[in-house]
Amino acid sequence: MTHEAAQSALCPIITSTEAQLFVADIKTSCDFYTEKLGFTVAFVYGDPPFCGQVTRDHARLNLRVVGEPVFAGDIREREHLLSASLTVATVDEIKQLFLSYQAAGVRFSQTLKTEPWGARTFIAADPDGNLILFAGPAD
Repeated sequence: MTHEAAQSALCPIITSTEAQLFVADIKTSCDFYTEKLGFTVAFVYGDPPFCGQVTRDHARLNLRVVGEPVFAGDIREREHLLSASLTVATVDEIKQLFLSYQAAGVRFSQTLKTEPWGARTFIAADPDGNLILFAGPAD
């Protein structure tokens, strides 16, 4: 085996990522993500439950209960600190996703807009203030 072949055979490929969201209550969070954002619950763990995961298509969001605020004051909102970024493939999908979330009564930190770098984005806020960016192409 050549040196180059050995290097490529040993190079692990990362195939996915999972965001970790800090929440106050697993049930409330699972209800929001399933009823408002169209996710399904992959699992909930603990007695009482302290962690879980919701999924939609290829996106996975891990939920972890914390007993106190994770961010000091209003820094998350002031600095627009995102908890996760999720993408879709087409301009029609990002618009459809935004309109469906709007119809479901989701609270937005930012409504659908075209960014200077060419993406169309919006930011949804979950019950715990986690900011979830949704992005797609602008054209």
